[in-house]
Amino acid sequence: MTWLWILIAVVVAIVVIIVIWYIVAYNNFIKMKNSIEEAFATIDVYLKKRFDLIPNLVETVKGYAAHEKGTLEQVTAARTNVANSTTTEERLQNENILTGTLRSLFAVAEAYPDLKANTNFLDLQNQLNMVETDIANARKYYNANVRMFNTKLETFPTNLIARKFKFTKQPMFEVENQQERENVKVQF
Repeated sequence: MTWLWILIAVVVAIVVIIVIWYIVAYNNFIKMKNSIEEAFATIDVYLKKRFDLIPNLVETVKGYAAHEKGTLEQVTAARTNVANSTTTEERLQNENILTGTLRSLFAVAEAYPDLKANTNFLDLQNQLNMVETDIANARKYYNANVRMFNTKLETFPTNLIARKFKFTKQPMFEVENQQERENVKVQF
């Protein structure tokens, strides 16, 4: 009779351990999901700062480089596309496009010495550079959270819980343009 009680106690202990592990694993997924959302919201704050700086920058450049209309229109269109993004994937893609158009805007500025010396332009450029650094750091934080979440999502045995509660793989912020991945060539 004693061995029956021991067997029942062992089975109950195993069931309790499995239930506790299940709850802990589920709660970890929720914490990680919330960390990803918080990281994306942080990126959003910096992107909003950049978004708000762009019209001032475009207007400043317009005053000096009126015939560079195409570049200015691309920056404005890219900014609009970011604002109209509906999914995370679309938003990530449009943010990468906006980053590329800003680079072309600064390339235009290089052709105008008066513009490069303008204090308003320099201030806006410095603010934008600081925001871009903040965005890069926030993207790294976001990607680190996504990596941890996706790893947990795909590894056994936590993948069983992920599948049961329909947790899905999250997208990373990645460089879309292959040219941006290449080494910068410096020549004198």
